[in-house]
Amino acid sequence: MLVVVTDEPADRHVTGPGHPERPDRLRAALSGIESAGISDAVVHLDPRPATDTELQRVHCTSYLEAVRTFCVTGGGQLDPDTVASPGSWDTALLAAGSALVAVEALRRGEGSAAFVASRPPGHHATADQAMGFCLLNNVAVAAAALAAEGERVLVVDWDVHHGNGTQDIFWDDPRVLYESVHQWPLYPGTGRAVETGGPSASGATVNVPLPGGATGDAALAAFDEVLLPAAERFHPDWVLVSAGFDAHRRDHLADLEWSAGDFADLAARVGEMAPGPGRTVFVLEGGYDAQALQLSVGSVLARLAGVAFRPEPATSGGPGRDAFSAARRAFDQLGVVPGA
Repeated sequence: MLVVVTDEPADRHVTGPGHPERPDRLRAALSGIESAGISDAVVHLDPRPATDTELQRVHCTSYLEAVRTFCVTGGGQLDPDTVASPGSWDTALLAAGSALVAVEALRRGEGSAAFVASRPPGHHATADQAMGFCLLNNVAVAAAALAAEGERVLVVDWDVHHGNGTQDIFWDDPRVLYESVHQWPLYPGTGRAVETGGPSASGATVNVPLPGGATGDAALAAFDEVLLPAAERFHPDWVLVSAGFDAHRRDHLADLEWSAGDFADLAARVGEMAPGPGRTVFVLEGGYDAQALQLSVGSVLARLAGVAFRPEPATSGGPGRDAFSAARRAFDQLGVVPGA
C-alpha cells in the first residue's frame, strides 16, 4: 500500500494567470494514480499544518513572521519569480505539514512508501529567503524533524533545478546527507561538484551537475557511480526525495531530456538506498507540464507499487554520461569520501 498526502482541497495559494507554479499541477500529479491503474493500492491522507517548532528547526523566526505577515496583508511579489497571495501562508503550512504526515503514517506501518502532492514547492527556500516559487522548505522540515529524533536522513533531489535551499540548510549538518542530480548551469546557479559540505559535514553534500540535453542514462550513471555508494556508506534511516519532474523533455523551464520511464528507474534506485520498506517519502517539487507530470508521477508510483505501467521508454544517448566523474574528482581533491 502507498500513502498519498495532498493538500489540494485546501489549496489557496494563488499565483496568477500564466504562472508555471499553478494549482492544476496537483490535479495533474494526482491523475497519474488513475492513469497507472493503482487507485486500489493507495490510501489518501489529509495534511496538517506544520507547527512553529517544526518550522523553526530550519527557518529563522523573523523570516517566518515576515512571510506570514506579507501573505495575510495581501501578498504580492516576493521576488520576480515567487508570488504570495492572502491564502499562501496557510497553504504553505499544509505543504510543510504534509511531509510530516507522510512520515508519521509510514511510522505507523500504513504503507511501504509515501508520496506528497503539495504546493508551493520547497527546495529553493533557504533559512531566511523565499525564492524559486518556494516559501517553506517542505523536505527540510521533515528531514530536520527526523534528525532531531536521532535519525540519519538522506535527501535525494532529482529536480532539474538544484535545491540550493536544502543544501544551505544542511550544509554543515552531518546528520543529513544531501544528494542532487540536476542541470547545470541553470537557476539558481548552485550545485557544482565542488560543493561538498561544511567543515563539520565534509562529504555530506554530493552534487552531480548534468549538461543540457542529458538523457536518463546520465542520471542513472550518477546514481550507480556516486549517489548509491555514498548512500550505502551513510546508512540512512530514512530517505526523503525532492521529486521534481521538470527534467522531463516536455517541460519548458529547462533542457534535460528525461521521460516518465526514466523517473520510474530513478525511483527504483532510490528504493535501493532505503534501509527497508516504509522509510521513503517522495515530495513533489517542480514539474510544469501537465501531461509530463501525470505520466511521470504515475510511473513512479506504479514502480513503487510493483505494477507494470511504463507509458514512455527510458531515454539514452545524450551528453553527460560521464558527468559523475566531476563529482569523484572533487572529492578526491579534498581527500573526502562522499557519505562517509
